[in-house]
Amino acid sequence: MPEQTIFTVSELNRDVRQLLERGFPLVMLEGEVSNFANVSSGHWYMSLKDSKAQVKCAMFRNRNRLVNFTPENGMHVLVRARVSLYEPRGDFQLILEHMEEAGLGALQRAYDELKARLQKEGLFDIAHKKDLPRMPRQIGVITSPTGAAIRDIVSVLGRRFPSIPVLIFPTLVQGEQAADQIVAQINKAVTRGDCDVLILARGGGSLEDLWPFNEEKVARAIHACPIPIVSGVGHEVDFTIADFVADKRAPTPSVAAEMVVPDGQEIVQALERRERQIIHAMRNKLKLHSHHFNQIFKHLQHPSRRLQIITQKVDELESRLTRSTRESLRQYERMLSVLSARLRQHNPAAEIRHQGLHIEQLKKRVINLMRQHLALQKSRLAEHSRGLETVSPLATLSRGYSILRDEKGQILRQSSQTRAGAVVHANLGEGALRLTVDEVMNE
Repeated sequence: MPEQTIFTVSELNRDVRQLLERGFPLVMLEGEVSNFANVSSGHWYMSLKDSKAQVKCAMFRNRNRLVNFTPENGMHVLVRARVSLYEPRGDFQLILEHMEEAGLGALQRAYDELKARLQKEGLFDIAHKKDLPRMPRQIGVITSPTGAAIRDIVSVLGRRFPSIPVLIFPTLVQGEQAADQIVAQINKAVTRGDCDVLILARGGGSLEDLWPFNEEKVARAIHACPIPIVSGVGHEVDFTIADFVADKRAPTPSVAAEMVVPDGQEIVQALERRERQIIHAMRNKLKLHSHHFNQIFKHLQHPSRRLQIITQKVDELESRLTRSTRESLRQYERMLSVLSARLRQHNPAAEIRHQGLHIEQLKKRVINLMRQHLALQKSRLAEHSRGLETVSPLATLSRGYSILRDEKGQILRQSSQTRAGAVVHANLGEGALRLTVDEVMNE
């Protein structure tokens, strides 16, 4: 009988821990937080549970500082963890490497993964984007028939170009069945083939509400659709996978409607400008032909009746054109009069005059203030000059005093500073003297 290996408890727990850590890769786990503890060392300890079981977990400080929230009991989280064993107590546990909130976090991760994969496949490339028709014969709208989005779209289309027909492809835009219905309606529009452009739209909402537009099946249906698709999903800050795949992305359903049709008023104005150009060209041409006919008529010695009829018809057409042109001119004169009246109401000339008078008044005030300031400064200068004159040594010299300096230029203040026979210099009020000292008296 072979000798059986005897383990100590420590050895057994160590071997089991190593076996668990080597035998299991990193695992993703979703559960509810319970018994959460944030100890003084900065480490987190908790349990993750579902309706049937629970497991102890530890998340050390170097990892939990990367989490942008603090877990709470009852919170559902998604974690990435290593399977392990706490040897001192023999407790089975998970060492958490990453944590995020479940639900929104899982959806965001799925969104990011699908976006990266489809982008790598080239579904977002500009080369696949189709141009929108300049003047669609019919517009298809894939959206909920009862939502605010369809009302906004129909309102914008009716205002900008009401003569273009709109075909609604009703679908759910929220919930589990929405993605399949959206794909079915895209395929239905392709099968019918009577729409030149499609609008895929819904109003704003949360990430869960907009999730059908982040489904891979919807993205691939948009990419495969031969009809140009404008995505107008959510609000301006919302971006879905459908936005990246679509041929054009609009920040709102209303903007999507503006993108697929031209502005009818702009077209009317352009046609009116073209009409004026044609009338002007026709008038010039008629004048040219009339002149030509007149020249022919002058050179004909025997004018025919047909030429007279043609000339008369030309005159009649010219008269009609003249009347039409005058009527158009009168209309535009009336319009110009109205616009001129509005312009006069907003004419800045009065305000400019008012401001000019105000500036002139300010100018006069500034000049007066400058004059007053100069007069004040002159008065102060004269006062300071009189003060300086009072203490000036030159004034003292003019009263008969003098300043004595030795040969080095030092001022003599005491008789002891010189000696008999020394040469001194005396500065007077006017001029100077060079003196020789005969005697020094120290009294």
